[in-house]
Amino acid sequence: MKGIILAGGAGTRLYPMTKVTTKQLQPVYDKPMIYYPLSFLMLGGISDILIISTPQDLDSFKNLLGDGMQLGIKITYAVQESPTGLPDAFVLGENFINGEDVTLILGDNLFYGDMSFYRDAVVKHKNYEGNIRGRIFAYGISDPRPYGVVEFDETMRVISVEEKPSKPKSNYAIPGLYIFDGSVSERARKLEKSPRGEKEIVDLMKAYLNESLLGVQIISRGVAWLDSGTPETLLEASTFIGAIEKRQGLKVACLEEIAWRMKYIDDTGFQNLIETIPRSPYKEYLLKIRG
Repeated sequence: MKGIILAGGAGTRLYPMTKVTTKQLQPVYDKPMIYYPLSFLMLGGISDILIISTPQDLDSFKNLLGDGMQLGIKITYAVQESPTGLPDAFVLGENFINGEDVTLILGDNLFYGDMSFYRDAVVKHKNYEGNIRGRIFAYGISDPRPYGVVEFDETMRVISVEEKPSKPKSNYAIPGLYIFDGSVSERARKLEKSPRGEKEIVDLMKAYLNESLLGVQIISRGVAWLDSGTPETLLEASTFIGAIEKRQGLKVACLEEIAWRMKYIDDTGFQNLIETIPRSPYKEYLLKIRG
């Protein structure tokens, strides 16, 4: 399975911070925001990743992450000239996807906790269990109105998906995390633009739903989902990550550690990585866990 991180958009809700640098490079506690969705994919076993961003920001991502070789993964890049909607990521990434299954995660979505919900979904998707070709995730929330909302029955059959409904049919929001089969690029290309001039992810989900090909995976209560797209949620995410790291003495979304523990790199590769990092608390942490 391949992975795509959509790290574009104007980031207007974070202005004037985004006048300096794009939203996905803003700090969430002690790391750039992009580290969190990238670490999620790496922890899920995905090592071939496409990052999509704007023309003015793409070089910053390249300077930060390079081609991923130092982490034992492969990172490639694509430009989204204008915010034309989430499904456009699958059109821009068609050659990258190349007919394979793909996970899309939004660059401002953070997940912390037990990853089994995602790993289970990947296993089910690889086997096309229940002939499901598109998988979304459901996160119980007190007020889902600002998000996409999924309705499903006791057998986990998806009944409906809605975007920011005034009267939600369930309390399950749809986070910015999706798994689709290799037909997704063709399906995304056929979508019509909405009145706001963008292709809508809810319409892509409905394209699978209308053919009874859409499945849902519940995210357990032990998982925190943080959307860091506003000043308030960015602060909340930073405070949350800071509290976890201080309490446990372990870093969240430390790419170098994940690459080593997931065996994308060996001990020598890990040591070489540490040597490239300037003297800092971050380097001291890596030296400590190396032992």
